[in-house]
Amino acid sequence: MKNEKKRILPVLVSTVAIVALAMTPALAKDLKSKKSSHTSAKAAAQAVSHVPEQVDVPKAVHQDSMPGPAWRTVGGTLKKVQGDSYTVEDYDGNQITLRVGQGTKHIHKKKVGDTVRAEITRGGFANSVQ
Repeated sequence: MKNEKKRILPVLVSTVAIVALAMTPALAKDLKSKKSSHTSAKAAAQAVSHVPEQVDVPKAVHQDSMPGPAWRTVGGTLKKVQGDSYTVEDYDGNQITLRVGQGTKHIHKKKVGDTVRAEITRGGFANSVQ
């Protein structure tokens, strides 16, 4: 029985060594691909270091002046029309200022008190007002 135990230990050690050696190239390849993409991302960021980092800017600072990708839809009552700005009170009681322009699609002319639904960009420009 002692002889069998002495034979099992070298077999187990060699099996673990073979598995470890077999896995090493796969792990190295995975690690290399992760490193290379990370390194190339850093290199790309450094190559265009003159481009400022994008940060979510509050609406009061960044305002759109033309149609763009829709961000959300606002619905409520039109409270004030002042030049190219509409103030809408949504159904929760929040007041939202929308900017309208030549690019805004109007279904028909709106006046204070009308119920409106507007598709707006992240910067607050109304793509459409219904």
